[in-house]
Order: sequence, then structure tokens, then C-alpha cells
Amino acid sequence: MTNDKIKIVTTNRKAYHDYHILETFEAGIELVGTEVKSLREGKCNLKDSYAAIKNGEIFLLNVHISPYSHATAFNHDPTRTRKLLLRRLEIDKLDGKIKEKGLTLVPLKIYFKKRRAKVELGLVKGKHTYDKRIDIAKRDMERELKREMKQKVHY
Repeated sequence: MTNDKIKIVTTNRKAYHDYHILETFEAGIELVGTEVKSLREGKCNLKDSYAAIKNGEIFLLNVHISPYSHATAFNHDPTRTRKLLLRRLEIDKLDGKIKEKGLTLVPLKIYFKKRRAKVELGLVKGKHTYDKRIDIAKRDMERELKREMKQKVHY
């Protein structure tokens, strides 16, 4: 990425565990004012969220953005469907891949870039249980290696 100031609001850590991420896309999010303020406070949850394409438009579903704490009666619905802003060619490309290969679109991160809310979408394929076990074993081995290297440096 370039020198843009990026402030990550939330990351979907479960997506990295449950899916093989094949490709990522950056999309803008159509939000109302109280949602932006709530995101700036870091009150967002991406658990069980996904993106779907309907009528040539792409939407973000099941993302929970908590109601803004200082708002009046005109607060937003926490789990409303939000429109994503992508170019027509990108939407068509994603639509083809989803229909053809049985892949899914999952939000990986929500962040602010140049004062605009963005979502990083991942084109993903589900992992099997044995794939998850292999990933855990690799992570444990790397951790042990780092620990041993650290001890050797001290002696």
C-alpha cells in the first residue's frame, strides 16, 4: 500500500482460520452518519458476515455496527444491509467467480483510508478440518522456532 494513513477498525480473524483467501478487493461502504461515528469508536463486529450480489449490486450482510452512544432517537439499525461501492467490471468478475466455482465473499477488515470507510473483501474457499489442523501445527512450530532462536541469542 502507499503512504495513505490507514486506521483499522476491525479484523475478521475467524475468516483467516476458516477459509483459504484466494483474492482480496477494496470496496467503499455506503453508511449513514451514526454508523461512521460508531465505526470511529471501533464498535463493529464482522463475525458471520458476508457479501452477496443482487441485481448487479453488491451488499454487505450481517455486519454488526453498534448504535452510536451519543445519538438521539435517529440511530441506525445495527445489522442493516449495506451497499458496497465497487466498479462494474469488478462486480461482474466477482459474480462470475462466485457462480462458477462456488466461492464466497467475506469481509476481512474494515478500516478508514483518507477519512473514508473501506472494507477489504476476500474471495474465499472453505477449509476442511484437516487444513485447519495443519495451519495450527505450522503456527505452533514457528512459535517454537522463534522461542529457541531467542534463547540462543541470550546465551
